[in-house]
Amino acid sequence: MPDTTGVLVANLGTPDAPTPAAVRRFLAEFLWDRRVVDLPRLPWWLILNGVILPLRPRKSARAYRKIWTEAGSPLLMGTLALAAGLRERLRDSLPMACTVATGMTYGKPSVNAALQRLREARVCRLVVLPLYPQYSATTTASVLDRVQASLAHWPSPPELRFIDDYHADTRYIAAVAASIAARRGGPAPFEHLLFSFHGIPRRNADAGDPYGDRCRETARLVVERLALRPDEWSLAFQSRVGGARWLEPYTEKQLVALAARGVRRLAVVCPGFAVDCLETLEEIAMRGRDAFLGAGGEHFEYIPALNDSATHVYCLARLVARQAEAVTEPAQ
Repeated sequence: MPDTTGVLVANLGTPDAPTPAAVRRFLAEFLWDRRVVDLPRLPWWLILNGVILPLRPRKSARAYRKIWTEAGSPLLMGTLALAAGLRERLRDSLPMACTVATGMTYGKPSVNAALQRLREARVCRLVVLPLYPQYSATTTASVLDRVQASLAHWPSPPELRFIDDYHADTRYIAAVAASIAARRGGPAPFEHLLFSFHGIPRRNADAGDPYGDRCRETARLVVERLALRPDEWSLAFQSRVGGARWLEPYTEKQLVALAARGVRRLAVVCPGFAVDCLETLEEIAMRGRDAFLGAGGEHFEYIPALNDSATHVYCLARLVARQAEAVTEPAQ
């Protein structure tokens, strides 16, 4: 049998359509995952099915409709484009055959369906690439859960290699920094840069989830590369849900505070998102803009995710290649 490497590019997922029914199906799967919500099952089932699923899908569907494209979900289209770029790059750089498949932790195409495609390709080595630069049990570990559950049904599972984190990878940091530098030198240069990462409940961090520390390390390395002064940047966490305490400071409050402090030209970058999605395109680029300008700011710029840019594809291809042992990396 030929030496064939399979690559699973995994992302969180998206509703099939910007409708309440599709959002309800997506949220039901997403929010029932113990990795996402670790509350006791019976009370959580009552809250989820009695309060959240009857009410939240309609509001979320309105938000999705603001960013939906003719091609479909930005997250899905962006992930597929990134996987296509990765496939082409690996085809040119790996000495062995390589098959790339895309799977979502929730929704379609599923992780299980992607793995079935790789099984049909008879891969002997499987490299799993979750598109989460900063590890968290709420995201990265959920991908591993699904991969392991699926592989348990293979009569002869492939060798598994899992990329659980790349928050400090030199190429990733360089790519993020370059995307910021390109905007910094534009016709309306920003005076302050806000790093906004998706939040997690504070109790998760207190229990040992390293996510918050890895977000801060990513920001520190990018700032170091850009040589920003302490007063030229800040960090916050977005997408808080419910009344529990999450990682702080909160992005929505930080946007208002920066305007109140006198910042007039603000740029926001979200290095925790590999491709643009609801949380970047609607929450930050739309609602975040309104919050900052409404509080007295004059210019707001959202710096897009790396998406399928050449620098991003190259960074991820090198991560995969290292795991596939296709190249020998020079000493850093």
